[in-house]
Amino acid sequence: MITVLRLFFILVLLSMLAVTSWASMECALWKTPQEVATHPWFIATLLDTYWGFLTFYCWVAYKETSWLARLAWLLGILLLGNIAMAIYMLIVLFKVPADAKIEDVLLRGRPA
Repeated sequence: MITVLRLFFILVLLSMLAVTSWASMECALWKTPQEVATHPWFIATLLDTYWGFLTFYCWVAYKETSWLARLAWLLGILLLGNIAMAIYMLIVLFKVPADAKIEDVLLRGRPA
């Protein structure tokens, strides 16, 4: 299971880096057309995305014991989204052996 998760989050990270790089080369984020930025589905999707980021961060805040680490990961997740989330998961997943149980990844105080 750990190996599958490692591969999944490597895929997430690489695909997010690729699509973000491509989009950045196509046009600047701040040049998003007004009709796109004000579209109800754009706003709903953006809100859904950030609620998802904050939901994931609740687990990160539980896992991390240092307030500095908690703050750094909050900023990273809010600014980089799934890129930061994939990096966090890969750090956690590579701290445990490939035959570890999922509880070793999810719970605080375990080898992760």
